[in-house]
Amino acid sequence: MASIMDSERQFHIKTLPDEVGRYVILTGDPGRVPVIAELLDNAEQVAYNREYNVYTGYLLGKKVTVCSTGIGGPSSAIAVEELVKCGADTFIRVGTSGGMDLKVSGGDLVIASAAVRGEGTSFEYLTPDYPAVADFTVVNALAKACEKCCDDKIGNRYHVGVVHSKDSFYGEVEPDNSPVRENIKSRWESYIRCGCLTSEMECSAIFSVGLARGVRCSAILTALWNVERSKAGLEDNITYDSTKAINCAIDAIKLLIENDKL
Repeated sequence: MASIMDSERQFHIKTLPDEVGRYVILTGDPGRVPVIAELLDNAEQVAYNREYNVYTGYLLGKKVTVCSTGIGGPSSAIAVEELVKCGADTFIRVGTSGGMDLKVSGGDLVIASAAVRGEGTSFEYLTPDYPAVADFTVVNALAKACEKCCDDKIGNRYHVGVVHSKDSFYGEVEPDNSPVRENIKSRWESYIRCGCLTSEMECSAIFSVGLARGVRCSAILTALWNVERSKAGLEDNITYDSTKAINCAIDAIKLLIENDKL
């Protein structure tokens, strides 16, 4: 019986297996893909459909792919699913976030070791009581990469820990406009008390697909700012520059390539 899934190319990202590398950098913004791809050797665009802009090049002689995911869990999960079908097994999300823990300042890097499942996509992959955790080898490679470029100054630190993933951007930044504001705000306060570092919209879905499909995932996030620091009257920065996170992801993949040879 014929099916819309019968095409040789993946249904959404429109790639063929030989166009995708084992190692993948995921980023939400399609416009950020060519910027990251410039750091690869001989990178070329292999597909562009909907929110999925895909480039593939090389690092240390190994094929590496950069793919955009759009915003949120559903489109991110689709990207990971279809990239896995093309042979990818190692994923690093490079993204932005809003700081939660007071030790996180705008400009800091956050490496996600796990994610609060505050979105809906992960429940299609994991039971409600199962955590969305990152792969230790990828987390460790990202931490080693961050050690080279970060110091102990505000806006140039790195942190490793749990992040918060959500479906509603405005639920976070404008909770008082929501009919369920009490629920949103009480959960937010609980996450802060538990030491959650920062909030974003994709990690828990990506990690959950990774766990379900047996592949390695983590993420490195730039904290754009920290509203909790502002509320507390603490010094903070606002940044829109993801350059450090991108460079650390590239360096982490190089470390993983070297380690995977052993």
